[in-house]
Amino acid sequence: MREEKQAKHHNPVEIEQQEWKKRRLNDRLKQTLTIASPIFLLCLWEFLSQTDLIDVRFFPPPTEILRTFYNMIVSGELFHHIWISLYRIFAGFLLGAIPGIVIGLLMGLYSPVRHFISPIVMALMPIPTLALLPIIIILFGIGDFSKIVTIAGSVFFPVVINTTAGVVNIDSIYLDVAKNYGANSKDFFFKIALPGSLPVMMEGIQMGQAIALLTIVAAEMMGATSGIGYLIWTSYKAFLLKEMFVGLILISFFGYLFSLVLRFLQKKILPWR
Repeated sequence: MREEKQAKHHNPVEIEQQEWKKRRLNDRLKQTLTIASPIFLLCLWEFLSQTDLIDVRFFPPPTEILRTFYNMIVSGELFHHIWISLYRIFAGFLLGAIPGIVIGLLMGLYSPVRHFISPIVMALMPIPTLALLPIIIILFGIGDFSKIVTIAGSVFFPVVINTTAGVVNIDSIYLDVAKNYGANSKDFFFKIALPGSLPVMMEGIQMGQAIALLTIVAAEMMGATSGIGYLIWTSYKAFLLKEMFVGLILISFFGYLFSLVLRFLQKKILPWR
């Protein structure tokens, strides 16, 4: 009788259910904290503004910023700036990431390619892309393409470096097995180098996405007539700080959104991580 009670007490199914409930509780707590932190910051900001503990000329209350945000949506002005910036971001990201992935895979697979391209990459990488913006404008004009090229240049380097590192760090046993089975260059490229470098490559893409958002704001402050960066800069110069904060909040929102999307894709592409 005592053995039956002990067996019931240590039932593996009940233990597993308890562990699952604990994990669910921890996940909910983490989600609550994730949501609570920005809400707390906004409430604190609102309180300090309403009680004049901070200067509302420089830090208008979030409720006023929200009202300005709504008015800009109703007028259609905000959608125009968002569309232009998103177009430039996506085009520049693809223009920088795709060549970065291809060149990174080639550098990782073939030592002569790596030794030939590495000095160029290492020499150009420390130069901020924004420092080259005057040259880019001279070459490509002040239109959208110069902004796209600026973003592409910022995205290219973290992607190519991380992709190369991902290929180089692939366990040599996979390469040896592929050689023994007579794999051709196409198989090495698509079946070994590409999937093997994905974990590190995705980190480079994450970094490139963040840099793209930083770059678009600065690029649109020079020689632009639209975009979120243009909105932030012109609002600052005209001392329209509510509009300026709307632009800053949009950049923050899109940065968080893009990060969530890339993390979701990473979980789908790399389920073992």
